[in-house]
Amino acid sequence: MPLQYRAAVLRQSGTPLSIEQVTAGDPAPTDVVVRVRAAGLCHTDLEVIDGSLRYPLPMILGHEAAGVVERVGAEAGNVSVGDHVILSWNPHCGHCFQCDRGQPILCDTYLGEGPRGLHFDGRSKANFADGSALQHLMFLGAFAEYCVLPAQQAIVVPTEIPFDRACLIGCGVMTGVGAALNIADIAHGDTVMVIGCGAVGLAALQGAVMAGAGAVIAVDLDDAKLSLATKLGATHTVNARSQDPVEFARSVTSGRGVDVVLEAAGHPSAFRQSTEAVRVGGEVIWLGKIDVANDVSFRWGSLMGEKRLRRSSYGGARPLRDFPYLARAYLDGRLQLDELITARMKLEDINRGFDDLRAGRSIRTVIEF
Repeated sequence: MPLQYRAAVLRQSGTPLSIEQVTAGDPAPTDVVVRVRAAGLCHTDLEVIDGSLRYPLPMILGHEAAGVVERVGAEAGNVSVGDHVILSWNPHCGHCFQCDRGQPILCDTYLGEGPRGLHFDGRSKANFADGSALQHLMFLGAFAEYCVLPAQQAIVVPTEIPFDRACLIGCGVMTGVGAALNIADIAHGDTVMVIGCGAVGLAALQGAVMAGAGAVIAVDLDDAKLSLATKLGATHTVNARSQDPVEFARSVTSGRGVDVVLEAAGHPSAFRQSTEAVRVGGEVIWLGKIDVANDVSFRWGSLMGEKRLRRSSYGGARPLRDFPYLARAYLDGRLQLDELITARMKLEDINRGFDDLRAGRSIRTVIEF
């Protein structure tokens, strides 16, 4: 029997999402059906809405979600009906050129099917009432009451973690904390600068603390976000409207610059500051992003001195390992997630939530079903 449910659909970039009734057929043998309980509003969704990230439309947006497994295909493994799961937007084949080299974020099938707005098996798994196919953002389309997806994307986590907190792990928290723990080489006692104190930046800040950083410098344009950064472990804060982050970095490191910069602002000036603030021999991890067609310029000297520069999309995620670990870190009090949630809304209010995100009024808004 077809599954009928509501979803937030983008029909044309630059226009609001519409809440529409959609349908899904029977899941494939390796699929599961997840009833979505909470989904976070991420900047990537906003980029698709505003047109700076281009996908085929119409499309169900949403890729940061958690829910309950309601149906399991005959060949789906590692998950059972009733399991609480966080959804991963990085399915991978495990045997292509990139997967064999330990880079599932670059899986050939993942990169091939993602831009088409299809699921990992090359299929669309939702339709309008008239039978026409819908696309899915990042192999999920999670702004919906249900998701039909391959079982490998449904990661079982402890039932004790609330859904509105669990969903954050699926993208922003994994990206930020993972950048500090899996990607950057943060040694005990290092000085780390985090540029941008949105959801990803605040998660990266906490990851730096968990990695043993001796000092963490938070940089933003918003004093309220900097105040929150202090509560989450920042030892210093810099409002870049009134203070130069590069000069501050040098002032607290005897002129050297910081050991590691985790950039999460997604702005050309932040990219440039990251290369200027890091010491020679230090490391820069870029997490933020801008329109893929835009240029960013650097002072050539800022790239010299054996500095290591790396872009990271998902914090080196190994979801089966990392999602349960981060859920347990929250339950143990080592990872703060409550503070990242600015507002909780119903699906019908999703456009207001994106207005808040666009205006910088929110860190994370969560849609609750």
